Amino acid sequence: MMKNENLVHYIYGIADNALILGQRLSELCGHGPSLETDIALTNMALDLLGQTRSYYQYAAQLLGDGKTEDDIAYLRIERQYKNVLLVEQPNKHFGYVITRQFFYDVFHLLLLQELQNSKDETLSAIAKKGIKEVSYHQRFSSDWMKRLGDGTEESRKKTQEAINDLWKFTDELFHMTEDDKQVFEAEIGVDVTTLKQLYNQRVKEVLEEATLTIPEIKWFQKGGKQGIHSEHMGYLLSDLQYMQRTYPNMKW
Repeated sequence: MMKNENLVHYIYGIADNALILGQRLSELCGHGPSLETDIALTNMALDLLGQTRSYYQYAAQLLGDGKTEDDIAYLRIERQYKNVLLVEQPNKHFGYVITRQFFYDVFHLLLLQELQNSKDETLSAIAKKGIKEVSYHQRFSSDWMKRLGDGTEESRKKTQEAINDLWKFTDELFHMTEDDKQVFEAEIGVDVTTLKQLYNQRVKEVLEEATLTIPEIKWFQKGGKQGIHSEHMGYLLSDLQYMQRTYPNMKW
């Protein structure tokens, strides 16, 4: 039987992905290759942070212990974050940023399309509201994958290198934690294992058009959903949490 704690942890699993990827994109503000692209990436970061707020506000309501969205975002320790390893990977170069974004966007849209059917009215509403934003995110990253892959020799090389490096993190998107299973059985959450085939198909279609390839990998990295993160996560959190920990009780 699903418990309140299962639902809170399930929400963390979705919201933490949006928070951490939003933080990564916000690091690029003022550093995009063009003004238009810079503004687009910044707006995408704002979209993700807006979705994060909705999830965290609901989680705080479920906890009922006086915690706020700010406490959840800024005052947890590294092991308490449930985001996948993919979204915490650093901004090595523009092709790397776009590849990371593309791999997550395809999954994110599939997830929200299923989550909008949740029996939980709040999660369903958040998903329905987010679909329009994430649809744009996927179009943006897909278009850039094609431009980079079918562009110059250097852009294709760097983007293929990014694919080779980041693909090993994608399988974790489809792992089900015990909390995920409990929430799905309650007809609230999504069985992400059922999304994998369509995900691979959509990714492959875009990469083929971009003259890029998926690497043959037998071993994938995971752990983020269980709170076991890469070495990059601690540095990211030190930036993300600095203001709130230095000047307590600041508000979004």
